[in-house]
Amino acid sequence: MAGKDQPVQQQRLAVVTGASSGIGAATARRLAAEGYYVLAGVRRSEDSGALQASNLEPIILDITDEAAIARLVQRIDADPNRRPLSALVNNAGMAVNAPLETYKMDDWRHLFEVNLFGHVAMMQALMPALIKSQGTIVNISSVGGRIAMPTYGPYAGTKFALEAISDSLRREVASFGVKVIVIEPGAITTGMLREVGGRGQKVIDAMTSAQRDRYANLMHAVVGQAEASVAGGAPPEEAARIITDAITSRHPRTRYTVGRGAGMIVKMTKLVSDRVLDRILAASLKPHFPKASPA
Repeated sequence: MAGKDQPVQQQRLAVVTGASSGIGAATARRLAAEGYYVLAGVRRSEDSGALQASNLEPIILDITDEAAIARLVQRIDADPNRRPLSALVNNAGMAVNAPLETYKMDDWRHLFEVNLFGHVAMMQALMPALIKSQGTIVNISSVGGRIAMPTYGPYAGTKFALEAISDSLRREVASFGVKVIVIEPGAITTGMLREVGGRGQKVIDAMTSAQRDRYANLMHAVVGQAEASVAGGAPPEEAARIITDAITSRHPRTRYTVGRGAGMIVKMTKLVSDRVLDRILAASLKPHFPKASPA
């Protein structure tokens, strides 16, 4: 309890997008436990029930919907307790594995709308409030924002772009006291990782016969490798802890990796040539290819 001579710290607002499950839900709960009042963005009202807790307010938020973002800004500006917005966690997103040749252009555009442009829209809309509070922006990227494995091109493309935008923004707003942090998770035991098999099969089913001949075995290998990583994956609470520590740190790093081996993967991109890295990735994928049927 604060003493008589110690001012009571005003409670701060935090916005977490994609908070219905996984890293987003864990982060919303962690920040709420740390004393933030969290506006937890969910896309469906039925997802709100799991977020009922002290200091947690679920809000319907689709980051690709300008009107939904405008309503969020109004909610923050009209906060009944005049709490400043001091943190934005851009977590919403979707995962995709698909060979470049097979992924339709409309799907490319939608993926970038969700994984990149929606985050840009959130940062633009909330930047005045974050500058006023000298707050923190946390962009949830991926080790896929540093290394693009086979079939990860669409997803990694959005994350590489988010990394670049984060670097540029950090240098733009540093003089205003706003901090920009990138989180790079590896294998995290969320529904997104567990559902990789179903997503992969849909991609295979949508291929032409010729495309299946070229890529079906590769897709099965990628799915098998991802499913094998579930057992060693980090829980979303580990990511939430790192995100919260970064937000509450006076001098946070610009980037944090999360999960077993994530840091090593990122370091490897700096230590070996592209050709050597190609061979390492191919060797790691090889055990997961379907076994050839006997003649």
